[in-house]
Order: sequence, then structure tokens, then C-alpha cells
Amino acid sequence: MSLSQNDLPLFPVLAPTPNGIPAGADGFDGAPRRAEHSRVSGAEHSRVSGAEHSRVSGAEHNWDWPGFLESLGHFGVDLSLERMQVLLQRLGQPQAGIPVIHVAGTNGKGSVCAWVSHVLWAAGYRVGRYTSPHLVHWRERIWLRGEYISTEDWSQSLAQVRDTLQSYPPDEPSPTQFEVVTAAAWLYFRQQAVEVVVLEVGLGGRLDATNAGIDPIVTAITSIGWDHWQRLGNSLPQIASEKAGILKPGIPLVCAPQTPEVMAVIQAKAEALGIPVQVVQPLEWVGPQTVRWQGLSLCLPLTGDVQLINGAVALGIVERLRQQGWSIPDAAVKKGFDLTRWPGRLQRVQIGSQVLLMDGAHNLPAAQALRRYLDETQPGPLTWYIGILSTKDVSGILSTLLRPGDRLFTLPIAGHSGMDPEQLAQLARERQPYLTHVQALPDLSAFLTQLSCPEASTAPPPVLCGSLYLLGQVMQECLRWDLAR
Repeated sequence: MSLSQNDLPLFPVLAPTPNGIPAGADGFDGAPRRAEHSRVSGAEHSRVSGAEHSRVSGAEHNWDWPGFLESLGHFGVDLSLERMQVLLQRLGQPQAGIPVIHVAGTNGKGSVCAWVSHVLWAAGYRVGRYTSPHLVHWRERIWLRGEYISTEDWSQSLAQVRDTLQSYPPDEPSPTQFEVVTAAAWLYFRQQAVEVVVLEVGLGGRLDATNAGIDPIVTAITSIGWDHWQRLGNSLPQIASEKAGILKPGIPLVCAPQTPEVMAVIQAKAEALGIPVQVVQPLEWVGPQTVRWQGLSLCLPLTGDVQLINGAVALGIVERLRQQGWSIPDAAVKKGFDLTRWPGRLQRVQIGSQVLLMDGAHNLPAAQALRRYLDETQPGPLTWYIGILSTKDVSGILSTLLRPGDRLFTLPIAGHSGMDPEQLAQLARERQPYLTHVQALPDLSAFLTQLSCPEASTAPPPVLCGSLYLLGQVMQECLRWDLAR
């Protein structure tokens, strides 16, 4: 698929249609090329893409896959590799032999994966990408050379996993929802004969489903901070140890700058495995949305200083790939960076007459990054629209974001364990007693009504944040976006 720069939105995010790279631009003709080091043979591809794929009939395109995924939701998050290993084995090991770039961390994983996948695509490789969570549609998680997985392929891949689960003996533990979707992604990538996959860790690293049976060629760790402590450990070193669980013997690691206690854990793990570690230095702005790397001017369309670190990690991965013999010309790096979009991160959108800033800010480090950005670009009172999952550091996020003179409207997060808006409003009053207005809104309809009321036009600038799930619901219900179409 191919788009021009003029097709891209004015705000620095992914358009609600698939992105593309112009054929012929900067020497890229859009033609796929077989990498000389791709380790997946045609026979291996046919092992899954032939008989297995043909079992799914045309009628399967319309089966109730949402109900199937919902039926797995009650298993929740259960970090373990055993179920995933069994599932992959029963599916014929679709992930085996596919080169993987594996990315862990607390924040910035998605941005890094987006940049690296776009650069490899611009270089002519048949590259797949798997990320989570999605914002509007499940299909956003699986991407191949500029397009999200089609409705048909998504349905078929999930049906293959479903059929395999139906053959499980009664005493066999059922995979979780995330494990099933991850397995479906591997089936799709195998069927599509990808040359490389950029793979984002779901939660942690060591016991994450993405860490089962893979063949990484580079691993990366973005910034590590305080999040998911309920499952990963009650200290930053414990959290870091879990995330460093993606490291493999001899496979190079590209790492963002970390606090000393976190870096000590990563370095110790790397030394034990004989891993070369590249700790990147943040890029520096040399102009509006522009940085320089190895003499090359690059556009960073993703906004905020935090992207200087994420961009450096992505470029560190590119450098490691080049050292391994992957053909990635400067033109591909430039084009890949130019066209990378990643929604819900410091994104300005218009709803009615109001222009508001949307950002996930779903954990304490992300909230701190948002606050720094606002202090630099938009000092003064703000109007906040916030919804936060109850499993997060709610008090810390509110204390970080809110300032005297701000206005606050709290929101529910439908379908997820969001904190009750009334309770969130009360906690906000305790954490910042000098708010000028605090109100709990029952739903997104009330959110739209509030945005359109007369007083909103003269109120401080609006910011929506606190949860990627909330942002996704606003994109779908208020903006009518379909990011995966």
C-alpha cells in the first residue's frame, strides 16, 4: 500500500487509515526483497500455510471470534511460558526460525517498534509487527508492511487457534486471551512468509507469551519505571529483572538509559549471558521535530522529548541490524522515520469546536513525561478529562498531573477495571485541593456534552489522558475512527 506525505494528518499521529511509503521515494521502489539471511524456508512456510490454513472455510470468516476472545478473558493475566509453549507446539511451531527483534520496557515500546518496522519496510523487507494493546480494533495488534491484518486473515488465524484448543484434553490448562492472540499472530506471519518480526512484549518479559520459542536477533529495553508491580515485583530492580528476562545468550541488547539500580540488574544479566550491551544516548533536537544521527537529518513526527530516547533505541537497533548484514540504507532510515505514526501519544485532535491533547499517560512515568511536556509547551491552568485503571498508581498519577487552578472531569473506562469516576474525583480533591472545578462524568456522552457547552470555549485548554483504553473508546465513539481499516 502506498500514500504520499500529503495524505498524512497534520497532528503527529497515525491517521485513521493505514500508512504507506511512496513508491520510488528516496530510492525505495516498494518491491519486497528476500533477505539473504532469512532463515525461513519455503518448506517451513508450507508446513503451516498449506494444509492448516486450508482447513478454515469461507464460512469461518463470519464466526463469533469476539465471543471466543471474551470467553478467554476470565483467565486474566497469568504469566507463564508453559501454556504458550504447548500451544505453539500443537500449532506446528509457526514462530520457529523467524528472525525477531524483541522489545521490552515500561514505556516507549510501541514507538520503538513502530519506527523499526517502518525502517525495515522502507528498506524493502517483508516485516511484520506485533504490539499491544489495541486502541479501537483488535486487528491493530498485527501489522505487515504498512497494513493491518485483514478481517479475513484475522478471523482465519483465530479460527485455527480455536480448532487446536478444541482438541485439548479436558485437563489441559487453557491459554489466556493474550496467548491466543499472540499465537494467531505467529500463524499469520508464517503464512505471509515474513522475513522478520518486530515484537513488543505484552507484560514483563521473562514469562511473557512473546518470549516463548522465539529466535531473536536483537533485543531492546526501553525506559523502565514503576508499573505492574503487582505482577513483576515491588521494587524497580525486581521489575527490571523480569524485563531483562528477554535477553538471550550472545544476542545483542540495545538499552535506553536507566537509573543506576535498574542498569545494574540489566548489566549483570547481560554479563552472565555474554551479551554485548549498547546503552544509547538520547538524540538532540537540531530543529523543529528534527534530529541528526550519523550525519543524517531525521524527522521525529512523534512529539515530546521522551521520543529522543525512544528514537535513539530504534536507531540503535538499526545499527545492530546493519552490523549483522541487514541492508538498511540511509534513505530507508530517513523514510521510515518520516512516515512513522503512533496514535494516542501527545496527539492533538478536534472534537466539535474544541482542540484537545490526548495522551495515554497510563502509569506514573508516562504521567511525568506528559507533565514535563505541558510545563514546557502549555504552562498555566488546564482542563483535565481523566480515567485511570484501578490497578495503576492512581494517587501518584493525579499528584503528578494536577496543579492549582486546574479543572477536572473524571471518566469511566467501559469494559475495563477503571476507577469509579466519583471515587477518582474525591481522590483528586485530596491530592490537589486547589482545583477550581471537579466533576465526575458518567459516560462519553456526558464528555461530549461538556466539551460542547458554552463555558468550555473559554475554559483552560483541555487534556484527555490516563488510559489507552479510554483514548481508544474516544477515538471510536467520539471521533469515529477505524485505525485498522
